[in-house]
Amino acid sequence: MAKSETTGKAAASSAAKVLKSKTASSSEKAVAASALGQTKSKGVTSKAVAEKATKVLKDPKASKAAKSAAASALTQAADKKPAAKKAAAKK
Repeated sequence: MAKSETTGKAAASSAAKVLKSKTASSSEKAVAASALGQTKSKGVTSKAVAEKATKVLKDPKASKAAKSAAASALTQAADKKPAAKKAAAKK
């Protein structure tokens, strides 16, 4: 399902900072690139990037800018139905 969100100016600025950072991890940069790529388009964050974004948000060492980009990317991830709801829907 396509999401209607795009990356806002503040999150895009944070994502740009992460991409320019020499200390940001590859996961942080992947998440930032995804968020930045969705500033004008209403794209959907891939499952792999969503998983990286989750790890960034849980990382106590991640910068505020990295966490902002990760939150933006997760907001634009595809909706995922919980397993219990899927099973109930099949019946």
